[in-house]
Amino acid sequence: MPKVYIPGETKAQRKARKREEKAAKNQAAKLHARVREIPKPPPPPISPGPNHQIKQTDVCFVLGNGTSRKGLILEELRPLGTIYGCNALYREFIPDYLIAVDTKMIREISTAGYQHKHPVWTNPNKYSRSVKDINLFQPNLGWSSGPTALNFASQQKPKEIYILGFDYQGLGVRNELVNNVYAGTENYKNINDRATYFGNWERQTASVIQKNPKIRYIRVVPEEGFFVPKSLEGHDNLRHITIEKFKKSLKLS
Repeated sequence: MPKVYIPGETKAQRKARKREEKAAKNQAAKLHARVREIPKPPPPPISPGPNHQIKQTDVCFVLGNGTSRKGLILEELRPLGTIYGCNALYREFIPDYLIAVDTKMIREISTAGYQHKHPVWTNPNKYSRSVKDINLFQPNLGWSSGPTALNFASQQKPKEIYILGFDYQGLGVRNELVNNVYAGTENYKNINDRATYFGNWERQTASVIQKNPKIRYIRVVPEEGFFVPKSLEGHDNLRHITIEKFKKSLKLS
């Protein structure tokens, strides 16, 4: 910084001025340091949606959207336990809790105003925090909707959880086509698109089952010998039954 000379200023006055400038500079540095130390404000509080109190039942049903669950009369499950559903299920059926983690689905759901009347849970992000009457998962696992719903149901500590529509493979001769009840509709792949990668869903599902050894998990599949991912093999608290046996055991239509 260049020296400043003031006409008529004595040597003593110049020294005093420099001391004042140095003190002012140090004070400014301290203020800047304090500003940097101020923590960022916490995120806005979670706004709980309707019926925020979670139902506690011995039996739960977690509905994925694989085509294996087509044909079931979902309303028959309502008196039997708590129902957790995913994404576009709300278009045709109202579960006890709807879980959707993709922002595009939350936009659709909130545009419909569904969350004002029924509990919806999602991960926190810039958009979901702006939606009134929606519930935010804390912590955010970053998982897909199906395994997130399964984990949510498991946190309520039921005795038994039936898993439906968790197919883990595509359709077609080589299982190459998308497998989803809502394929071809808004916010979903077309029916002739390639199947979605299921690896993450398998591992996330296996993680939930493994960390909850006291809960009995029953995966409902369309037929004997249906595909079972390796990550879902060898769990003492998981078994697979056909839709026929499922209906018979619960006296469904």
